[in-house]
Amino acid sequence: MDRRDFLRLTGIGLGTLVIPVFGRDIPLGADTVALPVGSKKLLADVGLQTARKRGATYADVRIGRYLNQFVITREDRVQNITNTESFGVGVRVIAGGTWGFAATSNVTKEGIAQAAERAVEIAKANSKLLIEPVKLASVPSYGEQSWRTPIKKAWAEVPVSEKVDLLMEVNQAALKEGASFINSMLFLVNEQKYFASSEGSYIDQDVHRIWPTFTVTRVDEKTGKFQTRQAMSAPMGLGWEYLDGAPSGKVAGPAGTPMGYRDSYDMIEDATAAAREVQEKIAAKSVEPGKYDLVLEPNHLGLTIHESVGHPLELDRVLGYEANYAGTSFATLDKWKTKEFNYGNELVTLFADKTQPGSLGAVGWDDEGVKTKRWDLVKDGILVDYQKIRDQAHILGQKESDGCCYGDSWSSVQFQRMPNVSLAPGKQELTPDQMIAGVEKGIYIAGRGSYSIDQQRYNFQFGGQLFYEIKDGKIAGMLRDVAYQSNTQEFWNSVSAICDERDYRMFGSFFDGKGQPGQVSAVSHGSSTTRFDGVNVINTERKI
Repeated sequence: MDRRDFLRLTGIGLGTLVIPVFGRDIPLGADTVALPVGSKKLLADVGLQTARKRGATYADVRIGRYLNQFVITREDRVQNITNTESFGVGVRVIAGGTWGFAATSNVTKEGIAQAAERAVEIAKANSKLLIEPVKLASVPSYGEQSWRTPIKKAWAEVPVSEKVDLLMEVNQAALKEGASFINSMLFLVNEQKYFASSEGSYIDQDVHRIWPTFTVTRVDEKTGKFQTRQAMSAPMGLGWEYLDGAPSGKVAGPAGTPMGYRDSYDMIEDATAAAREVQEKIAAKSVEPGKYDLVLEPNHLGLTIHESVGHPLELDRVLGYEANYAGTSFATLDKWKTKEFNYGNELVTLFADKTQPGSLGAVGWDDEGVKTKRWDLVKDGILVDYQKIRDQAHILGQKESDGCCYGDSWSSVQFQRMPNVSLAPGKQELTPDQMIAGVEKGIYIAGRGSYSIDQQRYNFQFGGQLFYEIKDGKIAGMLRDVAYQSNTQEFWNSVSAICDERDYRMFGSFFDGKGQPGQVSAVSHGSSTTRFDGVNVINTERKI
């Protein structure tokens, strides 16, 4: 499946989207067992020893096997089944005070030795342009370690026929409820990664991710108008148990409105609801522009967090390193240095965490051998930190990396990537129904829609999947043509209530793009339902 087909079949639209190169096609049912750890250690040692002999003062070796499976259907037929593998080695070194990197698909002692030699040669060539030598924050030598996504059943163990049967059931359920069209898809990922460094760490990790999704469309025969509704699922760092007959993880929304799912997902149930809701969307009244109090459920709010918090607090973006591709950031170092900059109000604590169970970004160690952790980015409304890796910590006068370095392939050099970034739940007991009961004029928004945000991640506009009018504390019916506009600081300072941890769940993205050449990463964003007061709402259908 090439990039054009991938976009056409999936209909994915994300900011700074990069479509990955998945690797070579392999037969369905091909062996997915990882190379023995002992063999990987022997190969890695060849790269480390060669790099040191050639003059490297630091070296790391990443041996990666990346397995992907995509099952894509439409109505009563299968459109595409793709099974891919990418296998190789990347060697990163410091020599002459600068970085060098080389990669090879020749996973032999000879191939790895040659890659290490090239990496050192590249570093030495780069050193001729040296302004300031690389400064690495210290990291313990972890010795031999391993980590695996805590799954119950790997997707590779499930026959493709069973996956197709599930999607056919999903499609039939939507069509039975009146849908005109439906695309349904399963995206499945397994990253088998081995990291070794000249500092004495040998880390083997087995990472699993799953993303079931669909788009339901209904056309009104009388008017020709149509509406769509996408799945309320979230990509997760889970195994097949996310879909495999587990009790529904559906969260009941206020007055019967949808709220999404937690750690299990009933795809058939969601598609059935979507088919009904697109008919409601066709008949819904168009929103009157104006100021509204917004009640945003987590499946929707996750995307807003991603764009208005996750990206602007990447340190390399703040420093201007991403200016040529994905922009800069309004959250500049001078604001952080004051320790008084109100990113939001006192209700808002936004944290990064690469240890969250079930999240897409969860690993035991990052791609430069740093143990992962949780840390605050915004604490009680105040900007307190950024996302940084080993060669960035000294810029902030700090002594350790945050463990958020990642390369999307063995052939890609690892660099700073967004960890899971989330909004902390409210501290007082509060349900979505109780929150809505206190709203006189508002809109409840569920699911992700189209959006736009400027290059500094400051001024933005967001839509959604479903919109419900709130009048005098009650849901008063569905709306359409809704989008809200704000700027990041104003938006996060307008928070007036956050539901407690019982309502907390995650949204995720498989394909967050960054860098040149472009790379993708998978990341989750958690929150509870949150209220924002006095936000400007526009009508997306009316001409100005």
